[in-house]
Amino acid sequence: MNAGTQTHSHSSRSAVIRSVDAARRYLGGKFTAVENVSLDFMKGQVTALVGPSGCGKTTVLRLISGLEEPTEGQILAGGKPIEGPGPDRGMIFQAYTSFPWLTALGNVEYGMNILKVPKAEARERAMQWLETFHLGDFADAYPAELSGGMKQRVAIARTLAQNPAVLLMDEPFGALDAQVRWEMQEMMIEILSREDKTVILVTHDIQEAIYLADRIVFFTSNPGRVKHDIVLEFKNGHRFARKEEMLKQRDYAEIEAQLFVWMREEIQKTG
Repeated sequence: MNAGTQTHSHSSRSAVIRSVDAARRYLGGKFTAVENVSLDFMKGQVTALVGPSGCGKTTVLRLISGLEEPTEGQILAGGKPIEGPGPDRGMIFQAYTSFPWLTALGNVEYGMNILKVPKAEARERAMQWLETFHLGDFADAYPAELSGGMKQRVAIARTLAQNPAVLLMDEPFGALDAQVRWEMQEMMIEILSREDKTVILVTHDIQEAIYLADRIVFFTSNPGRVKHDIVLEFKNGHRFARKEEMLKQRDYAEIEAQLFVWMREEIQKTG
């Protein structure tokens, strides 16, 4: 490793999420998406899962969310095996997931209604999150009346309004254009500076991974295994409010280049 990164070592703190030798196989065991995945995700840490297409990053996220079960090994939340989705884990997808028949406000309230949050409290929390995402003036707008970036902000607001301890993000900004994407990235940094959330992010964007994450887990090509697990030491525990501040850091370019080298190595294996 270089001066800007270090191999991740498990903290003495207990893990919020723990994967123990997890594997996911399909087609009666003929196809292995991921295997031998052992990772600890600590409270308040932002971890990016990175690797070539088809390496199983999203599969790992779905195992943590409870949408799928491991074929082998275990996934634990709070020390207990995960058995299906739960309110402690909120999932944000790349595709826009707003309900077209509900307003922005109604969409943000929706999850809280399922959790039986009192109606007045749900309304107040929904409006607070819409304001946080600069959507207060669009509370009564329907998804068809919103831009792609606004729809994704509604989806993120809906998830955060439910107050999950763990935020699972599967390429959440992948469908957005470049300008809106970095604006959303900076908005997430602003929110994470106030909210004590454990975040697990899947992304193909190396620059996005370095900007948003405290730690990067790099996966091999299929079947996906953990190849590298690094903490971004050059940040010194700091999250940069403006993306250009990070780009100017001395060790940034070296880390980005190293990730591209790893990515090329794995792509060439399948080529």
